[in-house]
Amino acid sequence: MKLTEAWTAALDDYVIDLAWSPDGTLLAAASSTGPVTLFGPRATVRHVLPGHEAGTNVIAWRAEQKSDGEVSVPDVPSAPVLATGGQDGAVKLWDANTAACVHTVEVSPAWVEHLAWRPGTRAPLLLAAAGKTLKAISSSGEIAHAFKPAPKTLSAIAWHPTGACAAVSYFGGVCLWDGDDFHAQKELGYNNAIHALIWSPDGRWLVSGNQDPSVHLWIPEEDQELNMSGYETKVREISFDRSSRWLATGGSNDVCVWDCSDAGPEGRTPIMLPRHNARICAVAFQHDHGLLASAAIDGSLAIWNLTRRQPLIDVINLNGVITKIAWSPDDLALAVGTDKGAVLVFNITG
Repeated sequence: MKLTEAWTAALDDYVIDLAWSPDGTLLAAASSTGPVTLFGPRATVRHVLPGHEAGTNVIAWRAEQKSDGEVSVPDVPSAPVLATGGQDGAVKLWDANTAACVHTVEVSPAWVEHLAWRPGTRAPLLLAAAGKTLKAISSSGEIAHAFKPAPKTLSAIAWHPTGACAAVSYFGGVCLWDGDDFHAQKELGYNNAIHALIWSPDGRWLVSGNQDPSVHLWIPEEDQELNMSGYETKVREISFDRSSRWLATGGSNDVCVWDCSDAGPEGRTPIMLPRHNARICAVAFQHDHGLLASAAIDGSLAIWNLTRRQPLIDVINLNGVITKIAWSPDDLALAVGTDKGAVLVFNITG
């Protein structure tokens, strides 16, 4: 098994964000100067969206709405919808079939830096954060709710896997907001800056990567929390595997993987994956399979299988700093963006 390059393309500047459409037919790549390119198979350019004139910061595809057999999913447009957030303080919703901007929503004078669509069976809802401002936006481009200003600048958004609530962080803690009535369910204090948030797929663990440097874990339903420290640098890179057992983190030149089964990682020795010669800048488990991808600022990209005695599967070195990595929805391809504007897609073969 190894990484095989499927195709490569080039943007006009730094790849600031990268995301596959829910059906895997399109790869959206945002340039820091503003435009967003929608690639089809074999680097075919389907559309180039103008994005945001002052610069695009973040992109997010509307999640697929799934039925659980009991909750009926409200009717939503069939066209794939891409949300973009920019330095102009606005969110734009794009029809990916026609490249039309169907809605523009003014969020704040501050840059829009975080976007997250609600998953699960509830109606589509987009959370957008700009500075201390958080707004909920419907698929029709209406502001469903404007939250009270946060105490500090908002730093991350993570929806619970069911879509029942969203965790939103700022310096000093995390607030859990109800996804239906927008009331605060719980405040989780943390006396430092938080850079990243993620829920485990089973919804049990909420994890933050922090400035101090550490990884903090909460079990909100049980009012329990753990703190795993000792990292070399601040932690921005966190990813859970599909089983919710393994938590991969950056924060050094090595990938650190914690066992979150049962009572969690406290008192356990983590698995260390020492292959990179520079600081880790991205980690990502596959959606439904067990492979882990990691990238470092020196351009090295590695693939791991934690079930093997020798977990390293393959490693390659790219020209430039890797800025983003993203597995395709079917886990068969890995997209990579670099600071030089390169967009590459690798297949997992063998």
